[in-house]
Amino acid sequence: MSATVDNLGLSLIEAESAHVAHNYHPLPVVAARAEGVWITDVEGKRYLDLLSAYSALNFGHGHPAILAAAREQLERLTLTSRAFHNDRLGPFATALSQLCGKDLVLPMNTGAEAVETGIKVARAWGYRTKGIPADAATIIVANGNFHGRTTTIVGFSDDPTAHDDFGPYAPGFVHVPYGDAGAIAAAIDENTAAVLLEPIQGEAGVVVPPAGFLQRVREICTENNVLFIADEIQSGLGRVGETFACDREGVVPDVYLLGKALGGGILPLSAVVANEDVLGVIRAGEHGSTFGGNPLAAAVGLRVVEMLASGEFQTRAKALGEHLEASLQALVGHGVTAVRIAGLWAGVDIDPAYGTGREIAEKLLARGVLVKDTHGQTIRIAPPLTIRATELDWAVEQLRHVLPH
Repeated sequence: MSATVDNLGLSLIEAESAHVAHNYHPLPVVAARAEGVWITDVEGKRYLDLLSAYSALNFGHGHPAILAAAREQLERLTLTSRAFHNDRLGPFATALSQLCGKDLVLPMNTGAEAVETGIKVARAWGYRTKGIPADAATIIVANGNFHGRTTTIVGFSDDPTAHDDFGPYAPGFVHVPYGDAGAIAAAIDENTAAVLLEPIQGEAGVVVPPAGFLQRVREICTENNVLFIADEIQSGLGRVGETFACDREGVVPDVYLLGKALGGGILPLSAVVANEDVLGVIRAGEHGSTFGGNPLAAAVGLRVVEMLASGEFQTRAKALGEHLEASLQALVGHGVTAVRIAGLWAGVDIDPAYGTGREIAEKLLARGVLVKDTHGQTIRIAPPLTIRATELDWAVEQLRHVLPH
C-alpha cells in the first residue's frame, strides 16, 4: 500500500492545516471510516490500526454491542447535566464500582479531567481526613510521567515539549525516579497526601516498572497513611491482559483514574473510583462537569463494563500479547534495540542507525500499518483487543520488511 496522499486527501490535509491549530503532527493519512481493527482512508486504502486512539478503542472501531447501546440511548435521552438525576448513571456507577471493588464513582469526561479530579480529591482528603495544614499538601509523582495536558499536570511533567513555556505552575508536587520505591519512601513526610503513578508509563514508551514495585508502593502508602492513586487511563480496562495493570501484582490502589476505553471509542468518558472514606470528602458544589455522568456516556460506559466483566477481553489481550512478544523479540538486533510489552501493549525501540520512530512509522504507513512514535526512537503498538493473531503476524512482517534484514 502507498502512503502517498492523493488529491482528495491532500486537499483535506491542507484545509486542516490552514484552520486547525498545529498542536499535533499527524501521519499523512485521512481516515474516512473504520470497522474492527481496520481504518479506510478517503481514497479507499485500508490500514491496520495498531494505535487504537491511545487505547480508547480497546474494543475496536464500531463494536456492535457498544454501538447498539449508544443508538438506543440516543433515541431516549442524551444530556441533563447533574442538576437532575438520570436513569443511566446509577446502573453505570454500580457496575463500575463493582468492577473496581470500590464504593463510589465520580464521572467526568476526559482523562486529564480524571487526573485533575484525583488531585483535588487527594488534597481534600489530606486536609479533611489526614489533618495536613491548609495549602501544605504534596503529591509524589514519577519522572517520565504523562497524566494529561492541563496547566496543573504539565507543571509536574519533565518532558520539555509538554512542560516548557506554560508556567507559572502549581506547587505541591514532588518528583521521584519511576520504579524506585525507596525514593518514594524517602520523599514522604507529614504533608504527603498521595502518590500518583501510572502502573505502566504509556507515553514514555510502555515503560514497565521492576517486579514488586507496585506491591512496595502499596505497602509504603499504607504504612504512612498516604493515598495510592493509580492512573489506569491507558493501562486499564483490559489492555495489559488484566482488568487493571495493578492486577498484575495483585495490588489495589486507593484511587483508580479511568478514561479512554471507558467510552468505548465513541465518546469521552472518564471516572475517579474510590471508597467512601476517600471520595466521600468531596461535598456538593465543590466539583462537577456539565457533561460528566451524562446518560449517553453512562449507557455506553455500562456496556463497556459489562463486556469487561466477562473476562473475555483480558484473556485475549494476555494470549495475543504473548504471541506478539515472541514475534517482536525476534527483531531485537535486527533494527530493534529493545522491546517492552505488557499484554497487548508494546514499546519498540528502533536502532537510530535505521531511522527515527517517526520515520519507521511513515514506512509502516506506506505498507498499510498505523503506529505512533514517541520520544524519538520508540514506536508504540496497542491494537484493539479484538485483533486476530494472523493480523498481528502480518503487522510484524511489515515491520520486519522496513527494518534491515
